[in-house]
Amino acid sequence: MPGGMSILITVSEPQHRIRALHTASTITVYQAYRREIGLPAARDGRFPAAWSRDRMTWIKPSFLWMMYRSGWGTKEGQETVLAVEITREGFEWALEHSCLSHYERGLHSDHDSWKRRLKRAPSRVQWDPERDLSLQPLPHRSLQLGLTGEAAHRYADEWIVGITDVTALARTVHAHLRDGEPDAARRLLPRESPYPVDARLLAHLHR
Repeated sequence: MPGGMSILITVSEPQHRIRALHTASTITVYQAYRREIGLPAARDGRFPAAWSRDRMTWIKPSFLWMMYRSGWGTKEGQETVLAVEITREGFEWALEHSCLSHYERGLHSDHDSWKRRLKRAPSRVQWDPERDLSLQPLPHRSLQLGLTGEAAHRYADEWIVGITDVTALARTVHAHLRDGEPDAARRLLPRESPYPVDARLLAHLHR
């Protein structure tokens, strides 16, 4: 540059993007349960009979958002944090058949049609502020995917590849933060990166 000046170009993070730990065939999502559900699920690689397929279940690709939601696995009923590896085929089926959890003018033709679609959809999407290592909100959004009906059954019976208890990881990361060791905490985080999904699968989920 003339005069020795330089220009710093900052590339802003897309507002809506799925970030996750993923492979060529799977994506890892997180959930937190009471021990009576979480421990046998991790042991057997499937949810126990006490896990209800008839209730809405929310899966979260962001580890730190799960930490925010569960208080690092300390909130009542969320003491066991699970990393659930599922097929990308199943995850993308849920996206394709989902509805945004709230009405948004300009995305939905009208409130009534959105409400009808929400009632029929086997999955729904919320975009909540992503969290940093201190669990403070970031400017971009994190996907939360709610499964019910057919989607919940497919999730439990077809999509799961493996279930891992990551409660100890959550507690260790939190302990490093309490001890003023953010770099040590950061090194333990799952290596999440942008999930390569066809933009058409998300077109009905944000403006």
